[in-house]
Amino acid sequence: MPPRGEPARFADIRRFEQLDSTNRVALELAHHGQTEGVVIVADHQTAGRGRRGRTWSAPPGSALLASVLLRPPIAPGEAHLVAMAVALAAADACAEVAGVHPALKWPNDLIAPVDAAAPRKLAGVLGESVVAGDRLVALVAGMGLNVRRAAATLPGAVALDDLAGRCVEREPLLASWLGHLARHYAVVNEPGGASRVLDAYRRCCATLGQAVRVELADGSFEGAALDVTDAGHLVVDTGAGARAVTAADVVHLRPIS
Repeated sequence: MPPRGEPARFADIRRFEQLDSTNRVALELAHHGQTEGVVIVADHQTAGRGRRGRTWSAPPGSALLASVLLRPPIAPGEAHLVAMAVALAAADACAEVAGVHPALKWPNDLIAPVDAAAPRKLAGVLGESVVAGDRLVALVAGMGLNVRRAAATLPGAVALDDLAGRCVEREPLLASWLGHLARHYAVVNEPGGASRVLDAYRRCCATLGQAVRVELADGSFEGAALDVTDAGHLVVDTGAGARAVTAADVVHLRPIS
């Protein structure tokens, strides 16, 4: 029986003591025709993946590591809406279970609520799509959230326990995340839902209103983060014009005066 508050959509939770990557397992299920709603949870990952080919590692039992398999009826170019929904749901779960209200850092990191100018990373979300032609066949969204202090060993990281000032249990956090995800994901699939998800994301995005440095593979530039487009791109005013950033590392420098 699923934990109280957890919707039937995500009742199929498959738990593992150790995996290489929860996203990899969920993607494998997607390729084999598994219906949406499966949740893969691991106590430890040996090859967890982050954005831009990075790894995500944490000691066993110190983080909430989970991936969900979804099959949203949207175009491939709208997949960012699902990742936004996942991040929003994670922020809601932290507020409900731990009394902590994280902000979002573009594109889909959760950061400590009072550190927008020098953000400490609490969680990251990675969305991976399965596309056939012009059709989005499936989308796997994975999340790694630092719960115990042992998970926040990298510079600039923070743990939920430290922000809450107490020990936060992972099971209620998982149930709350899935419950809020069901709500946000339902909005994605409704007529006009895209604008509602984007508006919610913009309200929570601490990157907006910051002077930022955008680090690309071939260089970097600085400017003021002004908006997130409907396509999920970050709009940065460089002083010589606005640039839309599709994929990059963004460093918060200071609030825009």
